[in-house]
Amino acid sequence: MAEDTTTTAPTAPTAGLDTVDPSDPVAGFSALREVAAVVEIPLEIPGRPTQQGLMVTRHAEVRAMLTDDRFRHDAAAVPEAENYLRNAQTGLIGLPEDLDLLRRPMLGRDGEDHARLRRLVSRAFTVRRVNGLRPRVGAIVDGLLDDVAAAGADGTPVDLVEALAYPVPIAVICELVGVPEGDRDRWREFARLLIQPDPERMPDVARGMVAHVRDLIEARRREPADDLLSGLVAAHDEDGDRLSEQELVDMTVNLTVAGFETTAHVLAKGTLALLSRPDELAALRADPQLWPTAVHELVRTCGPIPAGAPRYAAEDLEIAGTPVPAGTAVLPGVLPANFDPRVLDRPEKLDVRRDPGRGEGHLGFGHGAHYCLGAALARQEVEVVLSALVTRFPGLRLAEPADGPSRLGFERLPALPVHVDRPPEG
Repeated sequence: MAEDTTTTAPTAPTAGLDTVDPSDPVAGFSALREVAAVVEIPLEIPGRPTQQGLMVTRHAEVRAMLTDDRFRHDAAAVPEAENYLRNAQTGLIGLPEDLDLLRRPMLGRDGEDHARLRRLVSRAFTVRRVNGLRPRVGAIVDGLLDDVAAAGADGTPVDLVEALAYPVPIAVICELVGVPEGDRDRWREFARLLIQPDPERMPDVARGMVAHVRDLIEARRREPADDLLSGLVAAHDEDGDRLSEQELVDMTVNLTVAGFETTAHVLAKGTLALLSRPDELAALRADPQLWPTAVHELVRTCGPIPAGAPRYAAEDLEIAGTPVPAGTAVLPGVLPANFDPRVLDRPEKLDVRRDPGRGEGHLGFGHGAHYCLGAALARQEVEVVLSALVTRFPGLRLAEPADGPSRLGFERLPALPVHVDRPPEG
């Protein structure tokens, strides 16, 4: 008799994600939030039975969940979670089973295991180190803007996704980690397959990435440099208990990809949001001191994910009165929480003057022990890039004007064509 892989559904209102209109995700996820603080959603993995999980939708409850140690990132640490998303990467994006790559990255660890790995890389992302990178970030941006200016001088549209949004964070994180300039295109390809899965191509690309990283590691052993990879190699070679060889490979891949993909998204989507809201852009041009606040607002409204990685209940518990059986997969609803009117006035409006109040005022970088390690670097890049872009090009405008303000939310932009020359008189 076949093993029963069904899971008892939690007693929460059912709200399938297929009801969310992709053309207006903020409205769709906000509707889920107003159904209940916790809603039941189907979790579908190719080749496996559909399981029922939960999404937490409101700001206070999401924030509390992210600091509750009764939830685990690692499904393998929760026996009751066997029927949920363990090893989902194989079915969803085609990671080959012969590789452990990405199966238990730092973000997927818990407790002291997570803290151990985080300590090894945290020095590269301190406020002091990030501030020291600002001149280099500015130089990278200036060089790319020179190219943008040359490409668009005759009125030809320039695609800012390809010309700016990706090249800046790729260059910055690759320099920080220690990836040579000539190898950066392959990282972009790998990141694209993680976001837009192609299970047929992924095995070869993933194996190639592992081989590539192992080559980089050996190069740093022979000739250390002032970069994060050299530090990780030294930590492994001096004391293998602090960092295993497999962890060294995994962390290099995860830190590099995570360090540019999400930032590139906010740069592209944030540019579109500002160009389609002339009053907000005018306010930033009139008062550049608003930029740090504006960056937080752009992360809140244009973040790249609707929900964070699933956590698994390590014991029976409740969220907002909803029973959560041990082993249940629970997703923190970042998007609905960031637009929660219970904590923000007119959350559907992008307001560059919005005072975030205590803390950041949003959950775009997460919260608690797994708060985004590179948040300070990402904020700096967004501020440097966008402030330089709108200052350098007073005539910056969309090549294809949007019908009204662009939709906020997490949809990725395949392209963002703009004109950078001054518009014709009249």
